Amino acid sequence: MTVEVKVPSLPESVSDGTLVNWKKQPGDPVRQGENLVDLETDKVVLDIPAPADGVLGAILRQEGETVTTGDVIATLEESAGAQAMPAAASTPAAAPAPAAPATKVDLEGLSPAVRRLAAEHGLDIARIPGSGRDGRVTKADVLAHLEGRQQARPASAAEIPPASPPPFGKGGQGGFTAPIAAPALAPTPAVAPAAPLPPDTRGRIEQRVPMTRLRARIAERLLMAKNNTAMLTTFNEINMKPVMELRSRYKDTFEKTHGVRLGFMGFFVKAVIEALKRFPAVNGSIDGNDIVYHGYYDIGVAVSSPRGLVVPILRDADQMSLADIEKAVVELGQKAREGTLTVEEMTGGTFTITNGGVFGSLLSTPILNPPQSGILGMHATKDRPVAENGQVVIRPMMYVAHSYDHRIIDGREAVTFLVTVKECIEDPARLILNV
Repeated sequence: MTVEVKVPSLPESVSDGTLVNWKKQPGDPVRQGENLVDLETDKVVLDIPAPADGVLGAILRQEGETVTTGDVIATLEESAGAQAMPAAASTPAAAPAPAAPATKVDLEGLSPAVRRLAAEHGLDIARIPGSGRDGRVTKADVLAHLEGRQQARPASAAEIPPASPPPFGKGGQGGFTAPIAAPALAPTPAVAPAAPLPPDTRGRIEQRVPMTRLRARIAERLLMAKNNTAMLTTFNEINMKPVMELRSRYKDTFEKTHGVRLGFMGFFVKAVIEALKRFPAVNGSIDGNDIVYHGYYDIGVAVSSPRGLVVPILRDADQMSLADIEKAVVELGQKAREGTLTVEEMTGGTFTITNGGVFGSLLSTPILNPPQSGILGMHATKDRPVAENGQVVIRPMMYVAHSYDHRIIDGREAVTFLVTVKECIEDPARLILNV
């Protein structure tokens, strides 16, 4: 019996997707629920599973084609004979048994990004040590393995690595003027890079690669923010010594109690929420001729991933403890690196925080994440001379930037919002006493 393989219902905020990297070819046996092809959307990569056991028939939609909910992309021949095909194919006559068969790995437990990389480079996942939960192989593990393999063999002069973002180029969705990915995690194109273009008259070589859907969406949103908002940025600096001393005093006890390290992001999320409560316009957005004031605090935290900068959301962050925030940030960051974030985890948000300091950025102008009206940019903490009580002292200082939509946020609100964040970080007791 022939079964149609259809694109499953896409999330409400996703209209279509692009097929990338078919996992099976016509004639291959498949199991129900096994991923047949990756579907790349503007935000995430989704699996399209097999609807039943059988043999893959015809592939009706090729890699690179755009599809939407309900489109038939392949056919599947459902038959009992398919169950015996793998065994028959794996027992050739008079074939000597291998001395040490490779370890079997549950490919269904791997993220789409890991499976795609393994297929593209012909890797045996069983030979790659995993650093994820329960020893699971992550995309970072695969990239590290590939990097080690590249360094182990001499490079050819004709080899050109895939184009990567400039060290301090603009970020993406809710971006910042800092790298969108660490050097070891360069974005992996969803479509295989094209062959290098012929050298010019001076022997210089270029390479043209198609823009991924996520990168195209990032470009669209950046242009939207630039053209459709009256964006301004105000700056300030924060003395990080009080928070650093508090963190140093309690970090071991905090980690032992809550099972997560005490970082700085939790303090900034708490400080931002306190400032948003005092200045509701910064937590608002424009919808046509209306201003929507949100009575909740869904804070987006920009995270660098191999596919670009993504902004997962901390839902109802005002109801989360410091430990809950730190745990959520770690979990969402891991999902971003593995490519397992869901659309729901990246949809919505009323305000965004982005940290270019993790890459060494000293000062930058964060770009609004539409339709939000505000974004806070954190930067690197550096020892600098400052004046205190008439004396010059050395303090760990961080520049912070608040970009805002001047259409609904006045300069007074924007500046005092940032001053409130500064006061909360420089005196963490304010966050506890709510003053």
